[in-house]
Amino acid sequence: MKYLFVLLLAGITSNAQIQKEQLNLMPWPQSVVLNDGNFTLSKNFKVNITGNPNSRIFGGVTRFLRRLDGRTGIFFEQGFIAKLNEVPTAELQINCTKSGKIGLYEDESYHLDIKQNKITINATSDLGALHGLETLLQMLQNNSTSFYFPNSTISDFPRFTWRGLMIDASRHFQPVDVIKRNIDALAATKMNVFHWHLVDDQGWRIEMKKHPKLIELASDGLYYTQEEIKNIVKYADERGILIVPEIDVPGHGSAILTAYPEIGSKVMTINGGTQEKNIQGTAIATYGVERNAGIFSPTLDPSNPKTYQLLSEFFDEVCPLFPGSYFHIGGDENEGKDWDANPKIQEFKKKHNLATNHELQTYFTMQLVPMLKKHGKQLMGWEEILTKNMSKEAIIHSWRGPNEGVIAGQSLVDAVKKGYKTVLSNGYYIDLMYPVESHYLNDPMPKDASLTAEEKARILGGEATMWTELTTPETIDSRVWPRTAAIAERLWSAETVTDVANMRKRLEVVSFRLEELGLTHIRNKEVILRNISNNQNTNSLNEFSNVCEPLKGYTRNKNGTEYQMYSPFTLFADACTPDAQDALAFDGAVSQYLTNKSAENKTKLSAFFTKWIAVNKGLNELSANAPLVQPILPLSKRLNDVSEQLLLVLDNKSTLKTADLKALIEQCNTKDHADVELAVYKSLLKLI
Repeated sequence: MKYLFVLLLAGITSNAQIQKEQLNLMPWPQSVVLNDGNFTLSKNFKVNITGNPNSRIFGGVTRFLRRLDGRTGIFFEQGFIAKLNEVPTAELQINCTKSGKIGLYEDESYHLDIKQNKITINATSDLGALHGLETLLQMLQNNSTSFYFPNSTISDFPRFTWRGLMIDASRHFQPVDVIKRNIDALAATKMNVFHWHLVDDQGWRIEMKKHPKLIELASDGLYYTQEEIKNIVKYADERGILIVPEIDVPGHGSAILTAYPEIGSKVMTINGGTQEKNIQGTAIATYGVERNAGIFSPTLDPSNPKTYQLLSEFFDEVCPLFPGSYFHIGGDENEGKDWDANPKIQEFKKKHNLATNHELQTYFTMQLVPMLKKHGKQLMGWEEILTKNMSKEAIIHSWRGPNEGVIAGQSLVDAVKKGYKTVLSNGYYIDLMYPVESHYLNDPMPKDASLTAEEKARILGGEATMWTELTTPETIDSRVWPRTAAIAERLWSAETVTDVANMRKRLEVVSFRLEELGLTHIRNKEVILRNISNNQNTNSLNEFSNVCEPLKGYTRNKNGTEYQMYSPFTLFADACTPDAQDALAFDGAVSQYLTNKSAENKTKLSAFFTKWIAVNKGLNELSANAPLVQPILPLSKRLNDVSEQLLLVLDNKSTLKTADLKALIEQCNTKDHADVELAVYKSLLKLI
């Protein structure tokens, strides 16, 4: 009995000692106050809803209960919630003043109060209440015998109104289930915009009943039916997510022009007068759906009236599918090669006093404004649409940086100073495999620009962008998550929340919890490794993947021609992710050892080298019956050789000169094997 009392006391003490640092909240709320005591969960736990919310709250609360009983294993007595004030005595009381409207500037704030016998969520709209429920789920703690919420008071609201994720479904088509599970993850991380990139050179992805050629000739049979789109829009609405569709014009036009070549800008020589001519008497070129990545010439003809007729008809069919107020028309990366080579287009420019292709593109984009306004849509485009004559109603999407030869975020500053609303994506390109820290510390609010309060208010927020040239439905989740949760925090939380180490600690837990929504970012790694290993033991492969990262930037797919859209994406690089787990741990061990060369720190460091030697041996054994392992062996061998030498150095037994050891380490900086790089290279250099 005495020991039982001690155990119970230990449990109570551990509960009471919960500190803010132990909470794994993401995004971190604006205000968190921890109080003494806890609310302990039991099967009698119920929820009651009052006020005047949108009906989406019922599904949201029901999903909350199912996720909570899934985590705790408690058989809650409450099943599906379908009406207001159903259980007035319930322990969780949710009150919403009004029905939330999907879109920008809606009140998404909430106040969460956890007491020993009662929890309340007060919110202006049901959107805020849904955010409060996500925070409550993240507050869940446990001891050895029970689950509980620490008594606390949380007041919270977002810093930016536009907190988005773009998924490109053109390069690699992403099925409905992929889109839905990512929408669930957006809701779980308090994001509120899903930007759906539906048309590009590699495919048109929207069923068109009045223009069936677009899906017959330009989709490879991979597209969303209109009913599927309506279903996804409803699914997103129920989770508080605004969907912004994108049809990219006038560049990136291969798919559209495959179906309608007569509105293309390319000039063809008429051969014996037998080729079909367009309305201007120029021979019609032929186009094909693009299979590579990159920037291509096919561009819509801005001088051809039929271009605008067709686009207007496209918008007439597509806009009603998306009830939101915004429509993205792309407008990026138009090099103007076909415009420059077309005499009719040059003549059109002179006639309309358009000095440059940029001005010509502005003319083109301005024709789209009334087409969209007709359907209650506001035009949005990538930063290239920004010119002196662009409609002030347009939203400018800032994306370019040093890789594109411009100052990062400069277009955002230029746009707000000229009176435009903007969204930032530069620094949030998650497809480029940069570490989470680079995204986390990238703020939409420029620190070195002198902006007025009015100009700052035009910065709507930011958007993570997931281009899918190198990403399939099997790997997309691992490219989007968990890093997008850190971006979500940057867009929601106070700008002073910038502790990277603390973010990484919380992100590890949030990543694991996202699995309950069906995300495959963790589990699918093993699927790929089993394929590479030929269904042999994957331990060595897994350990090696923990020190390797996919090549960053645009270096994996040189010039966009090494991988076609139909190439295999089941290789070692596809199993690896940024922020390689052991690379981070190894860097910490190196820093500790250099600060204090104690026996304990030496042992920690030696353990890594010993492991990597064993991994190399295991990979070589595996490769005897697994051809897909062969490409990584040279890299594994280099890490093995360095590890053997560094073990000798630690024991003062090495005969290598420092210069020779450094040269050995430099060989680990290669990027020539299996499209991955050793993420421990810089940490190894620190030891010299």
